[in-house]
Amino acid sequence: MNEDLFTGKLVRLAAHDPEKEAAMVAAWYKDTSYSRLLSVEPVLPPRSTTAREMLERLPKPTSFHFGIRTLTDDKLIGFVSLFRVTFMHGDGFVGIGIGDVESRGKGYGTDALRVLLRFAFQELNLHRVSLDAVATNARAIRSYEKGGFVLEGQTRGTEFRGGVRDNVVAMGVLKREWEAKHP
Repeated sequence: MNEDLFTGKLVRLAAHDPEKEAAMVAAWYKDTSYSRLLSVEPVLPPRSTTAREMLERLPKPTSFHFGIRTLTDDKLIGFVSLFRVTFMHGDGFVGIGIGDVESRGKGYGTDALRVLLRFAFQELNLHRVSLDAVATNARAIRSYEKGGFVLEGQTRGTEFRGGVRDNVVAMGVLKREWEAKHP
């Protein structure tokens, strides 16, 4: 077993520091394509105070939120969350975003997802982890598949962004599937 539960090959997961991170997180939300992939809510202009308030209210007994920091320079590049955890059923839901534009497509998200799944399955003893993604977000779907997620279904016409309707895919990974890839 990895001695450092929160460190991967490229990134480490860290607790958020709302005071230091709010301005950077708010800047990420200025990228409307980023914001649209993260939420079904309408995109609004970001405020630093809103980002800080969001980071301050994250801790809950059924959710675990982490900043994604690069190992090379400890730069905050995004977030990954495990939320809606139902311990009775051993189930949780993942959300992830790489806010730093220059860090996208370099494997950081895939590595962060692997670290989060290790936490979910080894530390929390979950049975299953799920996520949803916009069907046309091929880069994210490839990353999720590399992390062990499999396509479970698709809802048609769920998203409406920029005048275009899109499907949403549901993906999941079971603990035994993850363990088969990570003995």
